[in-house]
Amino acid sequence: MKKIAVIGSNGQLGNCIKKIAPDFEHLYEFLFTDSSILDVTNQEQVNDFFYDNKPDYCINASAYTAVDMAEKEKEKAFAVNADGVAYLAQACADFKSFLVHISTDYVFDGTTNLPYSEDDFTNPIGVYGASKREGEELALEINPKTIILRTSWLYSEFNKNFVKTMLNLFSQKEELGIVADQFGQPTNANDLAEAIMKIIEAPQKTYGIFHFSNYPETNWFEFAKKIAEFSKSPIKLNPLTTEQYPTPAKRPVRSTMSLDKIENVYKIEPKHWENSLEECVDILSH
Repeated sequence: MKKIAVIGSNGQLGNCIKKIAPDFEHLYEFLFTDSSILDVTNQEQVNDFFYDNKPDYCINASAYTAVDMAEKEKEKAFAVNADGVAYLAQACADFKSFLVHISTDYVFDGTTNLPYSEDDFTNPIGVYGASKREGEELALEINPKTIILRTSWLYSEFNKNFVKTMLNLFSQKEELGIVADQFGQPTNANDLAEAIMKIIEAPQKTYGIFHFSNYPETNWFEFAKKIAEFSKSPIKLNPLTTEQYPTPAKRPVRSTMSLDKIENVYKIEPKHWENSLEECVDILSH
C-alpha cells in the first residue's frame, strides 16, 4: 500500500485531508505529522522521517501564514516557507517521493486587471509572499518532480480564518467595516483537499505550477456579505478602502488567478465560491 505523508496536518488543509482520508484508506496509508513530530526547518528531522517512513507522496501543508506578523518575523517566515520546503524537496528527490507543495496568490503584486496565469511574472509585495515564492523556486530547482498548487483566501471549518472570524464578530457587533477594494478568490480548504487527492490518483502526472481556488473573483466586502446572508446575521456591513484599514503588510489589490490549466490537465473543475461558502457556513452553524 502506498504511503501519503501530510506535513503540517494540524492546519486547515491538513484537517480537511484528515476528514476525507477514510475514503482513501483502502488505497493509501496516511502519515499525518505536525510541527511537534516533524519540524520542517530541521533538515535532520526531515531526512530521518523520510528514511523511517519512505512515503510515496508528500503533501506539504505546513506554512508560516501570518501575513502581517511576517513583516516582523522575516527569518521565521523564510525558515518555514523557503528552507523547510527545500529540505522536503531534497528528501522527496532522494526517496523518489512525489511532492505536492501549497503556495499562494500573494506571490503576485496584484497590479493587473487580468487573471494571473501560472507563467506570469511574480513580484511579491510583502515578506509572506516573498518567502512563499522562494519556496516555489527552491522546490522546482531541487526536485522537478514537484507540483506546486497556488491557492487563495483559504477558509474552512477548522482553525483561524476569515469566515470564522466574521461569524465570531457578527455575534458581538451590530456594525462592521470590511475592505472592498481588494479582489481575489475565496477557497474552501475542503475543495483543495479533494483536488490534491485527484492529482495523486491521476495515472499521468504533469509537474510544475498550477492554480486552484474557487471562482469567480470577489472582494472581502462581498465575501463578508455572503457570510452574513448564509448565517442569517442582521449585521450592518460597511465598505472600506485599503487606506481606511491599514495593515502592517501590503496586500495585492487584485490577485485573481486563471484556473484553466488545472481544468485542462487534471480535469479538476473548481466550484463557485458561494456554493462552497454556503456548505462551510452550514457546518459552522450546527
